[in-house]
Amino acid sequence: MDAAPPPSETGSDVSSRVLLTIDTELTWRPGGDWSNWQDAFARSYEAAGVGVHYQLRVLARHALKACFFVDPMPACVYGLDPVRRMIEPILEAGQEVQLHLHPLWVGARDGRTRSERQLARYDIGSQIDLISRARDMLVEAGAPEPIAFRAGNYSANDDTLRALSMLGFRFDSSHNGHQHPWPSAITLPRDQIAPVEHLGMIEIPVTLISDGPRSRHLQICAVSLGELKAAIEHAEVEQSPLVTIVTHSFELANRAGTAPNRIHVKRFEALCEWLARERRRFPTAYFSDLDAIPLDKPSVLLPSAGLRRMGRLFEQMWSNKVEERG
Repeated sequence: MDAAPPPSETGSDVSSRVLLTIDTELTWRPGGDWSNWQDAFARSYEAAGVGVHYQLRVLARHALKACFFVDPMPACVYGLDPVRRMIEPILEAGQEVQLHLHPLWVGARDGRTRSERQLARYDIGSQIDLISRARDMLVEAGAPEPIAFRAGNYSANDDTLRALSMLGFRFDSSHNGHQHPWPSAITLPRDQIAPVEHLGMIEIPVTLISDGPRSRHLQICAVSLGELKAAIEHAEVEQSPLVTIVTHSFELANRAGTAPNRIHVKRFEALCEWLARERRRFPTAYFSDLDAIPLDKPSVLLPSAGLRRMGRLFEQMWSNKVEERG
């Protein structure tokens, strides 16, 4: 396995860092046979040859840092073996593992396959229990004690932050204005993209860009390379300390997990190449690098631009009509 990425440059000349976050999980396959997790693992972690192992190779080639938010909740059904299989390659590559949580796995083996999908629907006591259980399983599967959290579907509310604070977490990254006020239900402004202290936690929102009268979040499959680069450069102009980008373990494959989506693969590779060239301006970071992150900066979204938007719409049309049929 490739060596760990070198430390990012974090001197005073650095204006904005980039947080590459990869939500890493098993896809939900409801049914009566809970003895075999390998199919879900192949389609969501390995994902047509462009899953986590591929992503780790690309990151190592360009000496970039990334945070993998790993969901250990499938252990409620399958035991810890698939969770260990998810965590080990990430740690061997020198990348960061933090906690992700989809509560729908709880009780699935007992036939309750309609388990609640949204963490924000639970009361604070239940959220404490779920997060504590997930953290313990993540650590038992081999991960270091997590300091950061992201709820599945971004479904977190103020009780989630209170629960995380009580459990000793430092960072949350569940606020996504594109999904606000539901299921992303934390009481922060919809356009909050700068890190902020809220209810005892440091909230690291997913970065948004303007999209006509609305907004889009910086997800590899949802915005173009031009929009990703423009948003990072815009952060430098606005002196924003951090840009938070999202992808998933399975996102570079088609939705069935059977073939690469070449639009998404090319976008991911090109972004990593660009970040490697621009590492002194925009170094990548782990959550463990963010203890001194400024919390008093304004949130200013990248304005919408017609040419960038048209380029994305064309790519999405090709992706949906051609690549998703692979």
